[in-house]
Amino acid sequence: MTRTRTILIVGGGTAGWLAAAYLARYLGVREDGPIRITLLESQDIGIVGVGEGTFPTIRGTLKFLGIDETRFMRETAATFKQGIRFDRWVTGAEDDSFFHPFEAPFPMEGAGLVPYWLLQERDARPPFAQAMTFQPRVAEARRAPKRGPEGDFEAPLNYAYHFDAAKAAAALARCARDLGVLHLQGTVTDVMLGPDGAIDHVLTREQGPLSADFYLDCSGFRAELIGRALGVPQKPVKPILATDRALSCKVPHGMPDAPLESVTLATAHAAGWTWDIGLEGGRGIGCVYSSDHMSDDAAEAALRAYLAPMLGRDAAPPPLRRIAFDPGYRETPWVKNCVAIGLSGGFLEPLESTSVVLVEVAVGMLAELFPHDGDWQAPAARFNELMTRRFENIVAFLKLHYCLSRREEPFWRDNRDPATIPPGLRDLLARWRTRPPSRFDFALDLEAFAYFNYQYILYGMGFETDLSAARGAYPDVDAARKTFARIQAYGDHAIRDLPAHRALIRRLNQTSAPEDRVALRR
Repeated sequence: MTRTRTILIVGGGTAGWLAAAYLARYLGVREDGPIRITLLESQDIGIVGVGEGTFPTIRGTLKFLGIDETRFMRETAATFKQGIRFDRWVTGAEDDSFFHPFEAPFPMEGAGLVPYWLLQERDARPPFAQAMTFQPRVAEARRAPKRGPEGDFEAPLNYAYHFDAAKAAAALARCARDLGVLHLQGTVTDVMLGPDGAIDHVLTREQGPLSADFYLDCSGFRAELIGRALGVPQKPVKPILATDRALSCKVPHGMPDAPLESVTLATAHAAGWTWDIGLEGGRGIGCVYSSDHMSDDAAEAALRAYLAPMLGRDAAPPPLRRIAFDPGYRETPWVKNCVAIGLSGGFLEPLESTSVVLVEVAVGMLAELFPHDGDWQAPAARFNELMTRRFENIVAFLKLHYCLSRREEPFWRDNRDPATIPPGLRDLLARWRTRPPSRFDFALDLEAFAYFNYQYILYGMGFETDLSAARGAYPDVDAARKTFARIQAYGDHAIRDLPAHRALIRRLNQTSAPEDRVALRR
């Protein structure tokens, strides 16, 4: 007879509820089944809500969970996200801007389009992203990435979402409960370890002792299990990544019919950057900064200055939420019968919205590696290896955004210091002086970002790759020219064909059907 395995998830939020729903779906939780999942949620721990942006991978995750896309978007105040626009990152000038789209460069036989763009005259060629894909033009025109009738999670252009983190957690919680997850309210007061050092049970103020075979620490920065009980240290990533503070707020849209961005706006300032996310009912805005380079008061002044044009003279200033974080990650997020997922496992910074995708990756790996036989040693070793490598690679990718800047403030100068650049990234930058990033530079299973993501940042920030010595290896100049022209023509057509982003969001929020189109399709 198969023994029932029990899982206790400590903490809710996006990480806890996404983990609960995914594992329940993947492992087949049911009343008479071999897996039981309980989630313990404390009202004392709020949702940080810094990472309101997502990766396109979230669509596959939500589809796997059986979630209706329209209902999810409506209930989470979600909008579409087609990428990130970086303003003032390179020089700080008013017209300093580049785009990181979700679409890969348009395909062309042979070497692809990138070498032909690099071999064009620098002052005559269009910006890299605009040359490679028409998505930047669609986003700039504030068009949606889909028309609406394509069906859930389908579209002519790649996309993710911006959403309200608290509302997203609530939607995932409903999904998890429908899939058989037991929900308890309670606060952990102590964690008791067994003779082997594994977690034996937790003590709670409201529920008393709770025990399980397996524990997930989704308690956020508190890291109740992995940090406080098991004492697993976090590996810091300063000074590679210098930002360690954020101020966040939400403000209403200036005018209800104003065009709605479908990109994250990332605007650099003297000691960090400001995010600006358009949600259905307002804008989520925050100032990310380094406490070594900017005081809390100066950061608040910078954020207030950013908000001033959109609030008007007579508007009351919104309340600000202060968030302090130590950028880093745990190299052993899986110890014995406990796995840390979400902020308890690590947090780097909000740039490129990596928090939710790291939850997706961790939960997906855990589901496949889950130790049904109770022997966690081998799966834990593999999980820790893969998560550590992924964190290392994300650190390098985020650093790329800072070390290529030519801004002259101390924060940006310090980020250019070779001593703060990981050796692996330094080696890649040296290689990329004579060739563009290639898929052979990366191991796919260890990466959150593909080679073309590096291309968008490199060439958006003005990095120079000299292909003059290899010019003869790229003879298909006419074919490339026609492909570049075809991309622009496709962009013209897409702008005419796709609806305004705000119009589509409004239409989706007015959609209704029996049982709200039913959240789960079993």
